[in-house]
Formats: sequence, structure tokens, C-alpha cells
Amino acid sequence: MENRQQLVTEAGTRDSLLWEVNGIKLGHAVSRFNKAGGFSASNHRDDVIRLHLGLRGNYSFYHKQLDQDFHLIGGHHNILYSREFDMTVDPHTLELETFGVQFPRETFLRFTGNASDTLKRFADAIVEGRSTILSSEWGAIDPAIHQVIRQIIENPYKGDLQQLFLLSKSIELLVLCAESCDQAMQQKPEFIKNPRDKEKLNAVRELINQRLDSPPNLSEIARTVGLNEYKLKRGFKELFRTTVFGYLAEQRLLLARQYLQDTQKTAAEIAAELGYSTPQHFNNAFKKRFGTPPAKARKNP
Repeated sequence: MENRQQLVTEAGTRDSLLWEVNGIKLGHAVSRFNKAGGFSASNHRDDVIRLHLGLRGNYSFYHKQLDQDFHLIGGHHNILYSREFDMTVDPHTLELETFGVQFPRETFLRFTGNASDTLKRFADAIVEGRSTILSSEWGAIDPAIHQVIRQIIENPYKGDLQQLFLLSKSIELLVLCAESCDQAMQQKPEFIKNPRDKEKLNAVRELINQRLDSPPNLSEIARTVGLNEYKLKRGFKELFRTTVFGYLAEQRLLLARQYLQDTQKTAAEIAAELGYSTPQHFNNAFKKRFGTPPAKARKNP
């Protein structure tokens, strides 16, 4: 069941898209603030594990039960648990985009009973009733995680088929985020030395997303965000686990597949719209990525 909500307050607006499957709650929200200022959030009813993903925007928050402050830049995720939940949030940008999944306690423990060592330690803390966070290092929203989130938000399914889809994607997202947090804890940053560098690299990703049809070259990207090309290339790969042009190629192909499934545009029209040099170049790239030519990717050929 899909549920759209809008909350309007003196501080601004919050547009939400919500789903629920087998007690698992998923939500996508875009919050727009009229001016700088903090707000509070709490939940003393639901015993759930929270998978939190910040997609866009910068903010800080204090989590009372964990007794920790977090200072976050768009493009991050982690998994948190506390029986009760109280936090204060201080946005540093006037627009925030977030995605979250809430797993009921018993459901989460069932999923993670034979998982990675990191998840097992996290689950042990939950069983003991301790407030805990999966990773001391927040993971990055890499292309695989971003793709699953877009698939959930844009899913066209209804009824039981949607329920099966959402269940599978919530589990997939849990696996990807847990793996990403594992890697973040093990990785020693070589090129991302401070939060400002990370903010610039997130801006690179947003610039690419906005210009899939006419992608900027490395020199233009570097000038726009204020990074030299060396740091741009190596920092981007360190943060997102792919190259700048690898990310661009992946996002274009994912968007092309969405067009094929959700519109009546021809493969040639899509190729031209997304900036491919020829329809054949698009066909070859699409088949290499998805294992089938564009003509066979439509839901209703």
C-alpha cells in the first residue's frame, strides 16, 4: 500500500511517500525549510531497527539514547537501534532528502541470524536491549544502493506483486548497506581528508545526475566544484567505489531502462535524449549491462 503525505508547518513542508510490507515500513521524504532552525523527533511506541539514508542535504543531529552527535553530508547511511527514540536535528541546508526502512525487532533478528560478523554483533546488542549503531563510519550512497532506492520510489506495481517487490528490495537494501558500512570501517581515507572534500564530491554526483543528457567533462566538473582533477577522480572512486565516468554510464543506462519500461519512447529516441553518439552505441552498451537488447526490455512490447 502506497501512501503520500504532505506536512506543512511554519518551518516549511515535508512531502513523504510511504509503504508497508509485513510490518516493515519504508519511507522517502523531501523536507524544505523556510529558514535555518532545528527540530525534534521522537518515537516511544515502536520497537524497530532503523536503516537511515541521507540522499541530499547536510545536517547534524543528536541521538539521546546513543548519546552521540552526528554531523552528516548528503549521501550517507547507517543502521541504528534504540528501544525509545529521541533526537534533535539541525539542518545546514534548506532542503533535505532522506530514505528510511524500519524493521520490526524480531523480523530484523530473523534476517540477520546468520549474517556478517558486523551484523551479528549488532544483533547481539539488540537482543541485550542495548542502544547501538552498526558502524562508527557512515557508509556512502554508492550506485547499487542508489539504484535500489530509485526502484522502490518509482515501482509501478500494485497489490501482492508490490508487496513481494518491496519485501525483496528492503532486504536487498539492508544487505547492501551493511556491506557498505563494513567497507567504510575497514577503509582508510587517502584522498578525502575533510568534510568539505566529501561535500564537493557529493556535489559532483548531483551534477552528473542533473546532466545525464549532456555530461560535463572532468575539467568542467573540477572547475564547478572546486577540486583539482587528480583529487576529483581518486576521491570520487574512494567515496562511491566507481569512477566518475563509470557512475555516469551506469546512471544513463538505468534511466534508459526506466524509459523503456515506463514510456513509449523508442530506443533511438532514448539514445538521442541521453546523449549517446549513435543508437548502435546505446544498443551495445545496454546489452552489455543488462544482457538483453533495448527492444526486449519493455514490459509490454
